Amino acid sequence: MALPEPGVYHFPWEVRAGQVPDGGTLRTFGRLCLYDVTQSRVTLTAQRGSEQHEILVCTELVEPFQAQVGSLYMVLGELEHQKDSGPVVKARVLTCVEGMNLALLEQAIGEQRAYQRERDSRP
Repeated sequence: MALPEPGVYHFPWEVRAGQVPDGGTLRTFGRLCLYDVTQSRVTLTAQRGSEQHEILVCTELVEPFQAQVGSLYMVLGELEHQKDSGPVVKARVLTCVEGMNLALLEQAIGEQRAYQRERDSRP
């Protein structure tokens, strides 16, 4: 059995916009605004300019965990597109990262992408 692919960072707004393929492994982040224990689902939100983006996360594989509403979380998992609710990240890891500097994280993701593009363009 092969190991899962390493998760590529995607911004929450990219996930909502459908830029991650179904079944794709990803890492993303957001503030926990809702935890539905009965459905094993978490809603993460992220602000970009004046828009707020929501991501649904299935927590079946990471329960039980201490949900801290309002705290920043990072999730690693696979994306599943569901007809009733849109994209859902099936979490393998869901970690509270409260206190992390989001501006620096976004900058680091941008730098990592630029490096990958440069590396991939070399002969």
